[in-house]
Amino acid sequence: MDYRKINAQARKYEPAMVRFLREMVAIPSESGQEKRVIQRIQKEMRATKAFDRVWTDAMGNLFGKLGRGKKIIAIDAHCDTVGIGDRDEWKHDPYKGKVAGGRVWGRGAGDQEGAIPAMVYAARIMRDLKLPLDKFTLYVVATVMEEDCDGLCWQYIVNEGKLRPDVVVVTDSTNCQILRGQRGRMEIGVTAKGRSCHGSMPHKGDNAVYKIAKIVREIEKLNGRLAKDAFLGDGTITVSYVDCKTPSLCAVPDQAYIHLDRRMTRGETKAQALRQVREAVKRAGVAAKVHVPRYEQASYTGLVYPTEKYFPAWVMDEDSRPVRAAAETYKMLFRKKPKVHRWTFSTNAVSINGMFGIPCVGFGPAPESVAHTVNDSVPIKHLVQSAAFYSTFPQIYCAEQNGRTRKR
Repeated sequence: MDYRKINAQARKYEPAMVRFLREMVAIPSESGQEKRVIQRIQKEMRATKAFDRVWTDAMGNLFGKLGRGKKIIAIDAHCDTVGIGDRDEWKHDPYKGKVAGGRVWGRGAGDQEGAIPAMVYAARIMRDLKLPLDKFTLYVVATVMEEDCDGLCWQYIVNEGKLRPDVVVVTDSTNCQILRGQRGRMEIGVTAKGRSCHGSMPHKGDNAVYKIAKIVREIEKLNGRLAKDAFLGDGTITVSYVDCKTPSLCAVPDQAYIHLDRRMTRGETKAQALRQVREAVKRAGVAAKVHVPRYEQASYTGLVYPTEKYFPAWVMDEDSRPVRAAAETYKMLFRKKPKVHRWTFSTNAVSINGMFGIPCVGFGPAPESVAHTVNDSVPIKHLVQSAAFYSTFPQIYCAEQNGRTRKR
């Protein structure tokens, strides 16, 4: 491969990628509402004439396929976004895809629609430069509902679509660095029951909010006692939502609920995390129900694919084939040694690797720090770098022999 030509071809497509991304950002696409943005991506995939086949599955995930080899490689990006919050806090209109300061700004630009133009035009680069397509079959995948339920899309793809790649490049915000793992997460609900009475006589009731408040204090203490890991980061737990039920605003609440966000590091298990919360409830001296909620929301196609809200941690060894191939790709394209680290937040790899054991490696545009903020944006140079990386990685991955990259 001529890496200078690959970089040059990626730069050639910079205007097309910027235009495409701006048009995606202009389409609101929160989880479960991705239909229009999927249609826009599908249109661009077909317009490039780079893919042998383009289609969607019953959940609404979009696929572009090229190549004819035995090795199955996938490049994944989710196309859904979170909401915009307070519109007045945005410097640039969240749905304009404004270009300023060498970046594209707007909801989803960084997290993580910015990877999609790079993925699509990587396929075009492979065609332009007549890169070999006989060693692998590549799937470029734009997935849905990740923000609501990370990895659910790939649960469906693997279980129902029967697609099980040899390796997946996960493109969720790595700041164009190579990432090889992340903490897992789970959601835990805690419900305390009380007894209602008139608010003028609280001593005759049993206030469920007071009970849940005692549990909240124990959860705060628990956060400082969780497992530590030098690479993935420490386990954490926090109260992310509080609610109560009461007959009126002049009555003692008879039920209170807290929702917990639990980030799990290497070695922690679902059973252990539940046990820790139950022990915290016991220390609080109250009775409460502890459970793992289920996700049962419909995709934009109307499909409901229920899952428990447990998403395992995962980590790839730095000497594993995908990580070595990614590092070699980076070095050959950009002429420097890459930093190899891990995500702080969660990605679709919780199911791809965490549940199914499919090898993953991360490389994508934009830093994690812009995700879910009013500064959501992506450096334009990252689109170019990512397009070059995605067009090169499959070639280098397939060139590996006997666990090491073949000399070229």
